[in-house]
Amino acid sequence: MLIFITVLMLNVWAIPADDLFLPNINILEELGKIKIMETRMEPMEKEMERLRTENTAQTKKLEDTKIKMDELLKENEAQAKELETMRGTTNDVKNKVDDLIKQNEVSKVAFSVSLSSSNGPHSGLHTLIYKHIFLNTGDAYDANTGIFTAPLKGVYVFRVFSKAYGSQDKAVVAGLFRNGQHEISTYARQDGGFIGSSNGVSLLLEKGDKVCVNLYSGYWIFDNEHHHSTFSGHLLFPM
Repeated sequence: MLIFITVLMLNVWAIPADDLFLPNINILEELGKIKIMETRMEPMEKEMERLRTENTAQTKKLEDTKIKMDELLKENEAQAKELETMRGTTNDVKNKVDDLIKQNEVSKVAFSVSLSSSNGPHSGLHTLIYKHIFLNTGDAYDANTGIFTAPLKGVYVFRVFSKAYGSQDKAVVAGLFRNGQHEISTYARQDGGFIGSSNGVSLLLEKGDKVCVNLYSGYWIFDNEHHHSTFSGHLLFPM
């Protein structure tokens, strides 16, 4: 109706005022034309209204879609944070498992060795190098130096067995030393026959502490392929 009134006013204004009363102006004909135009405009108005309604609906759908997208983005961000947290937790667990595996591997420390040959006497304190290796789990014992180096802090158990031929002027005296300090000794002496002595001790060692067996000055120790004189140790538990 708004379009009809507008068209009618335009048509009326287009006709000069004096011409409205002229015989050649057919008011009814003009009104008929306007009616036809109005009839044609009504479908256009309906179509425009339909398009406007459809556009409103599409706008509403777009708004709803945007809201859903925002919700999905927030949900995705939350899932990403949760995934990152889970990844961090997984890494922590993996690191702890790796540490436990490493600790378990490192804690497997044990050795047992023998001299394989006789040694001494010497003019001074002499470190015995036990060259025959029965066991050296963890490679903490060095067969080139005769020194055991603690790979980690813990309580270690050591045993020393020393054997020799007895005589009036010879005895077997060997001591277990930690970082150059005497801890225990094996001692045996008699006039003849085989003599032997053994001793053992548990020590709390720090990582890097060194333990060896020293033969005291003027004494000797016997061994051969039958492995009479031995030095053994193992980690009892880590600290």
